[in-house]
Amino acid sequence: MKIYNFSAGPACLPETVLQAVRDAAIDYSGSGMSIMEMSHRSKPIVDLFETASSRVRDLLDIPSNYHILWLQGGASLQFSMVPFNLLSENGSADYIDTGSWSFKAAAECNKLGTGKIIASSRDSNYTFIPKEFEQNHDASYLHITSNNTIYGTQYNVFSEVKSEGGILVADMSSDILSRSIDVSQFGVIYAGAQKNIGPAGVTLVIIRDDLIGKEYREIPTMLNYKTHVAKNSMFNTPPVLSVFVVNETLKWIEDLGGVLEVEKRNINKAGKLYAEIKRNSIFTSLVNKEDRSMMNIPFVHTDQSIDDNQFLLFCEERGLKTLKGHRSVGGFRASLYNAMPEEGVDALVHAMQEFENSK
Repeated sequence: MKIYNFSAGPACLPETVLQAVRDAAIDYSGSGMSIMEMSHRSKPIVDLFETASSRVRDLLDIPSNYHILWLQGGASLQFSMVPFNLLSENGSADYIDTGSWSFKAAAECNKLGTGKIIASSRDSNYTFIPKEFEQNHDASYLHITSNNTIYGTQYNVFSEVKSEGGILVADMSSDILSRSIDVSQFGVIYAGAQKNIGPAGVTLVIIRDDLIGKEYREIPTMLNYKTHVAKNSMFNTPPVLSVFVVNETLKWIEDLGGVLEVEKRNINKAGKLYAEIKRNSIFTSLVNKEDRSMMNIPFVHTDQSIDDNQFLLFCEERGLKTLKGHRSVGGFRASLYNAMPEEGVDALVHAMQEFENSK
């Protein structure tokens, strides 16, 4: 039976990538050594990091005045690194609260200064992206979360920054490289790899040159972007295996035809599932239509008396795994990251139709 993993993360990876990992775990690039045993100072690993950075730059058309970093600590560490590096002394930053992760990011900012939540959809259980809000002219930056894995919302148009600093910071952990973006709109983009581009263990940071080395305060060495820029992400032993997997995934995206082709595939996959949710008499979406995510699609029973476990078990028996919705939302959630094949979506749609007919 073919298994389809709809997990919100760690997510499914392309089969060719998994095969490359298997081989590199025994013998990396003909070295006779496992990639997990090789020094990060060795030429093959230095070349690996340079290649991965070059691929990201090409795929996202990143301007030359941006650095690409491969860091540890997940997106959650970036909640602290961003204010440590960008927040002026005793200053404030604006945050748009569209889910648990953006709320936590603002909370970390409040440990150094003031993270002002200037708009929130919390009262509606985050079913939409706030469009109307007033920014603070003296804010050091505006922080958004581009896609919200738990609640299934996604920015279609990014907010224009109206503060004096004009810095837009985005957590793109769950939709990086799933669609084309204009990187020059942002001062900082960060993304944990384990949704769309690799495994847990490495975080991609894209940061504009002029934002490095501001040093409004004494910054712990490992939390200073300047530290990692100066050492090309190798101040300490980096997550070599994770970066290898990311590089193989980037290669896979290139082979597909690049980000525009991936975006086209993602639009098609999401469209199929949303169409079935709309058509199916026993499922519905609670998310504002214009803010629906291509990556994470939550849905619930129209009849709340139906036990969710019935459909989950029905799917499990058909190889459709990890469809349970987050506890704060309930119901079901299908994550359709880049590596989810269209056949997986077709199988889920078929299961939804079968389940409807059984009722």
